[in-house]
Amino acid sequence: MLNWRDPRNPLAGGAERVSQRYLLALKERGHHVEWFVNQFPDGARYEEVDGIPIRRGGSRGTSILAAWKWYRKQATFDLVIDQHHGIPWFAPWWGRIRCVAYIHEVLGPIWDTFFRWPWNVIGRHQEEFIQRLYAGVPFWTPSESTRHALKANGVRSVKVLPNGVDTEPLKELPVKPFVGPLQLITVSRLAPNKRVDHAVRLVAELKRRGTDARLMIVGGGESEENVRRLVSELKLSEAVQFSGRVTESEKNHLLADAHFLVHPSQREGWGLNVIEANAMGTPALVYPVAGLVDSTVAGVTGLIAKEETPDALAVEIDRVRKTPEKFVELRQNAWRRSFEFQWDKVLPPACEWLEQQARGVTDPSNRTSSLA
Repeated sequence: MLNWRDPRNPLAGGAERVSQRYLLALKERGHHVEWFVNQFPDGARYEEVDGIPIRRGGSRGTSILAAWKWYRKQATFDLVIDQHHGIPWFAPWWGRIRCVAYIHEVLGPIWDTFFRWPWNVIGRHQEEFIQRLYAGVPFWTPSESTRHALKANGVRSVKVLPNGVDTEPLKELPVKPFVGPLQLITVSRLAPNKRVDHAVRLVAELKRRGTDARLMIVGGGESEENVRRLVSELKLSEAVQFSGRVTESEKNHLLADAHFLVHPSQREGWGLNVIEANAMGTPALVYPVAGLVDSTVAGVTGLIAKEETPDALAVEIDRVRKTPEKFVELRQNAWRRSFEFQWDKVLPPACEWLEQQARGVTDPSNRTSSLA
């Protein structure tokens, strides 16, 4: 596996947690696995996490060369998983063996969020060019949204395998009255593309509409200062709380207490925290963007706004408030569906497909697993 980050990287997120589970499952099936990632400050050159060897080398711009130098000294592998995050590793050309391109999302408009002109335009065009360059390489992705985006860029073979979650669903679904104050929660890295400020503006809009709402913001990141400033400007200090980073147990408790997970991200590969919230009996309220329209089933396991605005999110809340029985239905459906994404169901078909790729077996469907 070639990836920018590993679970010990301070910037690690859902992609690294998911990658770790896949590699661990392959190891448990008797395969030898290696994980090559970028070096980060104070990170050891070599480390084992759950028995998975992690090799670190290079930084952004030099890690591809570092990976190639390390790779050519190793015994021959059967398969290389080239994980894309805007920029790939170009392993099909220097690895000279079977390769799978693993991608969570096509970044598209996210380039505009993190880069100014002309770098945003260059980023978008290079992403499209690279995917066309990789057109003959089998791709692996967690959502139909990403499959459609890859197909639009010329990729011929895309396998959709849904991500699993570490969160174990509640054994039973307790009663959660849909009464005020409305409890909302966001769980994500506080980065510009996550648009946590939209969740804050949702609280202000609900207040304007006469609905008393509370928001818990879980996580940290480079946008935290801006979000805190917005809370102060909107005079929402009593309605919005910041928990910072919390343990998995604390996160589950907070998710279980909330009425809705609010996820106004610009786009996602899948939306791992949506299923985590569902496992705690909490439906999601999301924007109509790639990934989130896959992890949330509109009107069944959660709510998908018509537009990417806080006002549109408030409209969805208002609809449910008028029919409280709908909230009960959403909770039950979300909780039941979360059982489908436990790792014991997700890992076997994913590992079998990777083993087929290592043997050079062509997948006749090249599309979805039985769980998708």
